[in-house]
Amino acid sequence: MRDRLWAATTFAALASLALFTTGSEAQPGTVKEIVSGVWFREGDLLKQGHCNNVIIEMADYLIVVDANFPSGARAALAEARQVSSKPVKYVFDTHHHGDHAYGNPVWTREGAITLAHKGVAEEMKRYEPKRWLDTAKQRADVGELGLPTAEPPQQTFDQSPFVLSDGKRRVEFHFFGWAHTRGDGFVYLPNERVLSTGDAVVNGPYNYTADGYIGNWANVVRAAAKLGATRVLPGHGGAGGTEILTGQQQFFVELHRAVKAAVDGGSKIEDLVTKGGQKASTTIQLPETVKNWVGPSFPNQVKDAFEEISEGKPHGEILGGK
Repeated sequence: MRDRLWAATTFAALASLALFTTGSEAQPGTVKEIVSGVWFREGDLLKQGHCNNVIIEMADYLIVVDANFPSGARAALAEARQVSSKPVKYVFDTHHHGDHAYGNPVWTREGAITLAHKGVAEEMKRYEPKRWLDTAKQRADVGELGLPTAEPPQQTFDQSPFVLSDGKRRVEFHFFGWAHTRGDGFVYLPNERVLSTGDAVVNGPYNYTADGYIGNWANVVRAAAKLGATRVLPGHGGAGGTEILTGQQQFFVELHRAVKAAVDGGSKIEDLVTKGGQKASTTIQLPETVKNWVGPSFPNQVKDAFEEISEGKPHGEILGGK
């Protein structure tokens, strides 16, 4: 039942989180050149449920990070054509969620190759077609494709890093373990020191923990930070520097620490979380240093952490994974 409700609740939750940020912080639909030949497109999460995209220019082609929803894919494709006349050759799915991967058919029909860590394809086998079909009922851009299930990435890798290089620009695709999903991928440009993170790292109260491994999340972010990036391009929220990595990592350290202390002290879930959905409340408080990541879904994150710690396994397994 939890899995069948996923599409109806997840994107509504993300949209409500977008309302939590101020207009000055959110810049949906904008495209900014981060370094020469690398553009960051901030997705319109509030109105369209879109993730962020990154466009990377190589000598003869473009790489796009995240397929987005179908409508987001079309918007990102239009932007790619504006910034460069080169074709999009690769589209990298950072993970399997619809706002990052359901646009795959849009890109492949244009001749692009969709690429991901093997964990992304495995997650699709685990959760589809249920989520695709549920989302198709909620979103016209998915339903209009007329497909029975999500399109998996055409090419996968299991050795990290997987590298694409044209002799001048090197692009590394990394996997550091299970955080947001079992297939979280990162894209790193070592010469430019630019890191694209998908939803393993977000900048704001956008964390969705139901498919995650909360106890391991900080370890994944810590490993990614060791790459040495100076510019960070998150899956949701604005671009920034290493403060995004530090804050995201500390958020999960503090969340896990606070909930574990409550569990060890004998607290029950009803002692920590009241009501449900986006109107839930929680008695758990985190330090002001991580307030950027605390928003309306924080009670649900507390609930997920409680279940993970109490049952002794990643919450993604509790949700319905195999």
